[in-house]
Amino acid sequence: MEDTYNNRTSLAKGAKDMVKEAKRHAAKKVVKAMDRATDEYSSHRNYSRFQDEEDEDEDFYRNPPRQDGERYPDNEEGSSDATEGHDDEDEIYEGEYQGIPSAGDKKHKDGQVALGQPVSDATRDRKGLEEERQADEEELAQQYELIIQECGHGRFQWQLFLVLGLALMSDGVEVFVVGFVLPSAETDMCVPNSSSGWLGSVIYLGMMVGAFFWGGMSDKVGRRQCLLICMSTNGFFAFLSSFVQGYGLFLLCRLFAGFGIGGAVPIVFSFFAEVLSREKRGEHLSWLCMFWMIGEIYASAMAWAIIPHYGWSFSMGSAYQFHSWRVFVVVCALPCVCAVVALTFMPESPRFYLEVGKHDEAWMILKQIHDTNMRARGQPEKVFTVNRIKIPKQLDELVEMESESGNPVSKFFFRIKAEIQGIYLNLMKCFNYPMRENMTRLAIVWFTLSFGYYGLSVWFPDVIKHLQADEYASKVKIYSNERIEDFTFNFTLENQIHKNGLFINDRFINMKLKSVTFIDSTFRNCYFDDVTSVGSFFRNCTFIDAFFFNTDVDESKLIDGTEVVNSTFTHNKIGCQMTFDDDYSAYWVYFINFLGTLAVLPGNIVSALLMDKIGRLSMLGGSMVLSGISCFFLWFGTSESMMIFMLCLYNGLSISAWNSLDVVTTESFPTVRRGTGFGFCNALCKLAAVLGNLIFGSLVGITKAIPILMASSVLVGGGLVGLRLPDTRANVLM
Repeated sequence: MEDTYNNRTSLAKGAKDMVKEAKRHAAKKVVKAMDRATDEYSSHRNYSRFQDEEDEDEDFYRNPPRQDGERYPDNEEGSSDATEGHDDEDEIYEGEYQGIPSAGDKKHKDGQVALGQPVSDATRDRKGLEEERQADEEELAQQYELIIQECGHGRFQWQLFLVLGLALMSDGVEVFVVGFVLPSAETDMCVPNSSSGWLGSVIYLGMMVGAFFWGGMSDKVGRRQCLLICMSTNGFFAFLSSFVQGYGLFLLCRLFAGFGIGGAVPIVFSFFAEVLSREKRGEHLSWLCMFWMIGEIYASAMAWAIIPHYGWSFSMGSAYQFHSWRVFVVVCALPCVCAVVALTFMPESPRFYLEVGKHDEAWMILKQIHDTNMRARGQPEKVFTVNRIKIPKQLDELVEMESESGNPVSKFFFRIKAEIQGIYLNLMKCFNYPMRENMTRLAIVWFTLSFGYYGLSVWFPDVIKHLQADEYASKVKIYSNERIEDFTFNFTLENQIHKNGLFINDRFINMKLKSVTFIDSTFRNCYFDDVTSVGSFFRNCTFIDAFFFNTDVDESKLIDGTEVVNSTFTHNKIGCQMTFDDDYSAYWVYFINFLGTLAVLPGNIVSALLMDKIGRLSMLGGSMVLSGISCFFLWFGTSESMMIFMLCLYNGLSISAWNSLDVVTTESFPTVRRGTGFGFCNALCKLAAVLGNLIFGSLVGITKAIPILMASSVLVGGGLVGLRLPDTRANVLM
């Protein structure tokens, strides 16, 4: 009995020593792994060390050291002295020593764990688990950087570059499509002035919600899957919006289209950054930004080529009209369709798979990247040497479950509620220490840059239109006290004002009235046949015994006390009439936007080439400050040519700030929160765009001082805040 007691005492002391050794070994493991990662890469890549360390851990637990420094002998057949009494069915004889009890043998008291057994996650502090996951993520970041460098930069990255570029191009098209179709759509759908402008705001509201939602969802279900869903949503509703006739339905379709495309920017940059090595990241993310500019060029060119051609349309009776601006909307949905098709052939981000614990799927994709690039280099025999990749510790999350008896609709909304709550909790982690200050600064820079950029983007064209309108109004022809009898008008009247006129037995046949106003005039026994009026009105006029056939003259044109006496209206044209025939201003507005977009090209090239040389922050702050200073030269913009020059200068200077801000934002967040953080910043961008459109748009034609001072101050202030951001050039993707 005394020998048995001594054996048990020795075994207990050995187990205590084993626990101490395990704790010491685990504490040194992370530091040793990170030091080795840096040292190994300078000489040669040896990923087998990650496998060796895990093998050492397994060997340590299988064969722990004794007090004398030696190890217990291996028992290859799985038997020991303590279990000699076992038969083939694992029966236990009475009185036999059964060893140290495991966690499942019996219940322990609260706070106690079986001696010699590792502490389970359920009994550990949540903070400790998160610290362990943080250490795993740091180790994974170092190893993943080495793996991406071994995979190389080649054909796979360029294929993904083109596919994600199409998605980013769709976002640029969506932003500018609204501004181009706004005048035509509101005229075609007879939108009153009180409701005009909603189309310009609703698209940004949809993009704001979509950026936050899809960016957060990409951290939970994957980059590729979320990008496919949001791009498909945009393509479907954008295509549908070109066919709906009512203004309310059109707004609804554009709202959902904006909700879909809102996720493109945060997901595209997160996705592409996760397959780039550190030395390639800044330059190639900047090249990717060029696709947004290409989207602007595409939208401007298509608007210039399609919308003014009023003849490119068809109608099914007078109720259904498909004008040229609807053709333009369909054409602008093509990049989105192409992006969806191309995405189906691309794999998921391997870094996302590693973060969620899918080791085998991530390894297969990394091997695909390696093999694709090696075959393109003419080295198909080169073998992918990675055997095992570090997986961060997976933390369980408490999820509220919906009752199985609920109907599908309630389950759907419950699932949406749960996902939004998860996104919100993930976003709150972005505001925790030590990311709180950087997140606040990023939000300020995004808001100020967007407010100034989108505000001036609205203000510039409107100011040019205002200058054109002033010039057009200065050329108006005024006719007073005229008397015209038995005359046939079968030609176009444009930019005229007729006061106190008298028209007797006149015929207005197959003609157009463009910006013509009749004031205090009288029409007796006049005949109107196939008359189209654009921007024309009858103010305080009198119609006596007049006959209207197939015209668009209605109550909206007969204003300010106009009287109609014994007159007939038959077969009136339904809907608002629009035409771009000989409309120089329409061509000119689209051409100005096209020039402003082309001015971005030099800034894109410069920012891509110098991003890694002069640094992200210097380019971000310098570009915003220079853009703000350039706004002061708007004081001298008294002509169209001068305003166009200032527009091109401003666009060329500001694009470098956008490119560097995209790169800095991508590199500032860990993988598990990259989509959420970027989506939140992009949502602030769209909120600032809405405010900029409303504020700057209301000041057109009133004053120059407020828009200039406002834009300059926010851009310079945001640039100074951007200089205080941490430099992310040397960061590995956490």
